Amino acid sequence: MRALLVVNPAATTTSARTRDVLIHALASEVKLEAVTTEYRGHARDIGRLAAASSDVDMVVALGGDGTVNEVVNGLLHDGPDPDRLPGLAVVPGGSTNVFARALGLPNDPVEATGALLDALRTGSQRTVSLGLASGTPGSEDEAVPGRWFTFTAGLGFDAGVIGRVEQHRERGRRSTHPLYVRQVLRQFVGEPHRRHGLITLEQPGQEPVDDLVLSVVCNTAPWTYLGNRPIYASPRASFDTGLDIFGLSRLSTMAVARYGTQLLASSPERGPRGRHALSRHDLTEFTLHSKAPLPFQMDGDHLGLRTSVTFAGVRRALRVIV
Repeated sequence: MRALLVVNPAATTTSARTRDVLIHALASEVKLEAVTTEYRGHARDIGRLAAASSDVDMVVALGGDGTVNEVVNGLLHDGPDPDRLPGLAVVPGGSTNVFARALGLPNDPVEATGALLDALRTGSQRTVSLGLASGTPGSEDEAVPGRWFTFTAGLGFDAGVIGRVEQHRERGRRSTHPLYVRQVLRQFVGEPHRRHGLITLEQPGQEPVDDLVLSVVCNTAPWTYLGNRPIYASPRASFDTGLDIFGLSRLSTMAVARYGTQLLASSPERGPRGRHALSRHDLTEFTLHSKAPLPFQMDGDHLGLRTSVTFAGVRRALRVIV
């Protein structure tokens, strides 16, 4: 088997020595070529070249969720076809590694490499669904190109938190869980639309749902982690179904205390509930509109401001070695 290893040298939890060990371990099982990313978007470009090549059977992403997202978007540049595309494998190297952990991989890169080697020896793989977000026809964001996401997207509050975290990272701060918690609190204090949200959910054949403050689109569960604690905003979300959405129409102090507690106590059997909570499962297509530009994120990557985003849940979009 011929494999291409995409290495993010800035990955949070791997050192150069660790990466060398992982490369040697993988090279013992496959014919391996390693490429180190040099700029933002480089992993996407590498994935696109791999998808167009007949010489690559598997692409391994060594990095965090951002690296994985770029590789996936490169592989799917011309659309999904799991029988034609190289398989994707993931070795977690970021601070949270939601996609890898949702696949059942260990969070430690060495242990995850061992699990990948076992999967290669046994031929273990699966196909997963993905989300696709694009500009809504007729809106001012119509020209925004489509982009794939592996586990989550969000318009509004959560994307604002991610934007704040990225600002700190650009100033040299590490992406840690305490940093995220502090930015959640600061985003809450600075949120001007806590009681009357700007977001409307539209589904074909359904009545619109207005005044959402928070909207998190999930392609799997858990949605994220707080340390080692999994968070299940949409417990039924799965790589085998369409998209789920979790929304809140109020972020008052009492609402945050209630739903924050429910999120911390969430499980595969029970997620947040209440009269200000919205939950939809297994959606194929829907749109989120906002009355004003709001922060937008995909797989933990802040993508600027949007007023309208159309989502599609695409089943069996990608083959994963796991």
